[in-house]
Amino acid sequence: MCLIHASSTGLRGRARAARVADMLSEIEIGRAEGHICCVMTQASLSSARRGADWLATAGLRPTRQRLALAALLVGDGQDRHVTAESLFEAAAAAGHKVSLATVYNTLAAFCAAGLMREITVDGSKSYFDTDMTDHPHFYWEEEARLSDAPAEQLEIARLPSAPEGAEIAKVDVVIRLRRR
Repeated sequence: MCLIHASSTGLRGRARAARVADMLSEIEIGRAEGHICCVMTQASLSSARRGADWLATAGLRPTRQRLALAALLVGDGQDRHVTAESLFEAAAAAGHKVSLATVYNTLAAFCAAGLMREITVDGSKSYFDTDMTDHPHFYWEEEARLSDAPAEQLEIARLPSAPEGAEIAKVDVVIRLRRR
């Protein structure tokens, strides 16, 4: 557990404590003996640290919004598939103040930095994957949900040749599923 406190009489101390509280989730804020106290659980501290480290690997500036979204995406150490809308809802549920436009822009920045990849389904719906390894996906039509498919079961015997002056950059495999 980490305890951050600042004197309630000092404006800079209150502002610093408020900035820290804004940047990290799962923080309890209270007043005790003239101090503003922010208590972070070990889980929230490690989640925030994972998110900050993830941004640092790509050299991205750790803004408040990026830190909050990074902690939601990779803070628990698990890979995930999100849409901008689902990440926006998760951020709001966690108490982070971030606009949907900021979520879209941040996801684009994460993709451009090589932290995530975008998978487009039906030419209009985008999912974002934190797992950067080459692997296929299942798209569950009734649920509009993307999940990983077992890469070891996929065999692509041959690809068509790229047109002259072009090269194949990557191949995305999305297998559409519906329940029987």
